[in-house]
Amino acid sequence: MRHFLTLRDFTKDEILEMVTLAQKIKAQTKQKEYIPYLERQTLGMIFEKSSTRTRVSFETGIYQLGGIGLFLSSADIQLGRGEPMKDTARVISRMVDMVMIRTFSQEKLNEFASYSKVPVINGLTDEYHPVQLMADYLTMAEWNKAENPVCAYVGDGNNMAHSWLMLASKLGFELRIATPKGYECDEKILKEAMDFAKQSGAKITISNDPKSAVAGADVVTTDTWISMGQESEKEKRIADFTGYMVDETMISLASKDAIFLHCLPAYRGYEVSESIFEKYADVIFDEAENRLHAQKAIMVWLDRHRGDNASKQGR
Repeated sequence: MRHFLTLRDFTKDEILEMVTLAQKIKAQTKQKEYIPYLERQTLGMIFEKSSTRTRVSFETGIYQLGGIGLFLSSADIQLGRGEPMKDTARVISRMVDMVMIRTFSQEKLNEFASYSKVPVINGLTDEYHPVQLMADYLTMAEWNKAENPVCAYVGDGNNMAHSWLMLASKLGFELRIATPKGYECDEKILKEAMDFAKQSGAKITISNDPKSAVAGADVVTTDTWISMGQESEKEKRIADFTGYMVDETMISLASKDAIFLHCLPAYRGYEVSESIFEKYADVIFDEAENRLHAQKAIMVWLDRHRGDNASKQGR
């Protein structure tokens, strides 16, 4: 049985297989062909962090696939009252067909998966946001930026940066990450990505210079500087990230037909200017919609691979 916890667990071929499946399912959806790939299946959706896109895309997605989604806020289940994660996993996974968790700690997600009898999907943790990167790459393919792209990530070395590291190192494209000093990516995750890059041929560059990262890039992306749980650090972070806003000056350094991605929500005037956000709004909202289609593909793919040997993970 396979879980979807981080892109490190998948081969290049498997990631591309899911993207191809997402393209197929999206085309069917656009034609109002709702194929019941997961007929009568139930998706348990555990939320310890609130969300707009994650909830709507998973709940709509499982419905369009012929199943039903159960919204389980941590405040509404025993997990929020101190029940051990492993006990919650052993109970819920006996009653549903698949579980999506949006939480803080990757360790909690991993613990749940280790005790679960059904596939578990990472809807977001502090370390990784893999479902977002599947939507991002699907968007890149639709905008003709998936073939040997040069991608630049500018901002916080957070779960989005870590997920970009995993995607690039698995698929073998060039990735440049620029963060302020003190906000670099996790060293362990970076080393792991560098090891994967040796196998795939990916070129990964880490710096504190956003302009050099963006120069000539085909895809420019960023994320909020103040994630959930970091509100008390707002003023310090705004000061530390001076010079990292993706604005007209910065985007002018990219290739002339570059696209800009943002996982949302976007805070204009901080990580991205109002004018740049609106200039690339068509791409950004394609990207947001693609959360639905990419996640439908992930769920269908996991259902098809329930019998796979778990030892295949991380090849």
